[in-house]
Amino acid sequence: MDGTENQTWRMEQDKLGAMSVPKNALYGINTARAAENFALDDRGVNPDLLTAIIQIKKAAAMTHRDLKIMEKEKTDAIIAACDSLLESRDYSAFITNHLQGGAGTSTNMNANEVIANLALVLSGHQPGEYHIISPLDDVNRSQSTNDVYPSALRIAAIGLVRRLADELSALQEELQRRENEFDHVLKLGRTELMDALPITVGQEFGAYAQAIARDRWRIYKVEERLRQLNLGGTAVGTGSNAQKKYTFRIMEYLREMTGFGLAIAEYPMDLTQNNDVFTEVSGLLKSVAVNLMKISNDLRLMNMGPGGGLAEISLAPMQQGSTIMPGKVNPVIPEMVTQVAIQVMANDTAITFCAASGQLELNAFMPLIADCLLESLQLLINGICIFREKAIRTLKVNEANCRNHLEHSLVLVTALAPVIGYDQAAKLQEECGGDMNRLKEIILERKLLTKERLEELLDYRNLTSYMK
Repeated sequence: MDGTENQTWRMEQDKLGAMSVPKNALYGINTARAAENFALDDRGVNPDLLTAIIQIKKAAAMTHRDLKIMEKEKTDAIIAACDSLLESRDYSAFITNHLQGGAGTSTNMNANEVIANLALVLSGHQPGEYHIISPLDDVNRSQSTNDVYPSALRIAAIGLVRRLADELSALQEELQRRENEFDHVLKLGRTELMDALPITVGQEFGAYAQAIARDRWRIYKVEERLRQLNLGGTAVGTGSNAQKKYTFRIMEYLREMTGFGLAIAEYPMDLTQNNDVFTEVSGLLKSVAVNLMKISNDLRLMNMGPGGGLAEISLAPMQQGSTIMPGKVNPVIPEMVTQVAIQVMANDTAITFCAASGQLELNAFMPLIADCLLESLQLLINGICIFREKAIRTLKVNEANCRNHLEHSLVLVTALAPVIGYDQAAKLQEECGGDMNRLKEIILERKLLTKERLEELLDYRNLTSYMK
């Protein structure tokens, strides 16, 4: 199992028969079977999910100690094992794949076995001596995968949601800083990629900041949806094999451990079988991804060039962009963020299908929901941080190019329309052939406007004043 040729083994037994396990391995027979059954790739279970599961196991042992449901010697050993894992974050004995059948049972069994065997070792015993500390009878007491796994996912998600809200806040602040910094820079606004009306670069970044502000608020509020846990509901949400006192006490310990405002589910069976809350959270992550992708694509367009494109902004050079074209530099940070956004959207689709595919009292596809949701959160947290630091904060505006595009556009024609009429303005545009200087000459020659009125219309600031 661990790649050594001269490994000594221990024999473990379950309902399916006997199986050899490496003698000193902290996992046991259930984990070994799962590792064989779900050998899809090298990806393990998300570490944040494992941390939350271990916290639940620790809280359960502390509760059993307080309620005198289990011998203090056992609970203290289990608590010590959990503390050791949480402190070291050494999850190398958690070898189940991130995708698995059984609604997360293999991950829960892996945790039970690792904690039991580590508790045995810390107590001076050998791994596998389950008559002393049992993975199922002791570590998993008063629990089921069906209340532990979704509760752990909610705890892990809350931690990441808070971090994401902080990153969105920092991105919003950086966009607002650039909004103020670039407020004086006039540029040509475009609709459907065609010349439209003047705006300022600051206004453009201000619009981005508003979109991210909405994302920030939505993400901040969605934590409320995740705070209710079905712990104590056990297998189907009815609380079989778990005392009421246990349910209340374990929640107190988890609130203390996590710092989160966790609560007992009003109807545990609901949270055991229904996963729409994870779909809701994922949908809001998709909204974040949509805005990030829009902003990233805008920056790539405005950065396009430098000689043959808009070149209204210059993104900071991060690395060489070509193995054949010397000097070429690509907008790699917005490209990366775009791919993050696409992955989050794809994860949302997977979560949606999984949540809708549950049957009766349980959803068998929780592992994919967990993996996709936590991946989306982590990608957005890291992606937004990089985007802010290496793109938004470091980009520069090319004021001369912005002004040049504006002055060679047909903005004046649009400004003329309310004064001389839409049809006549359109005819003048066709007559001048896009030459703005010729257009001005025609207007003055035909005395359609006075020179003073024409200069007033050419004051582009008048056309950008709405948001001021």
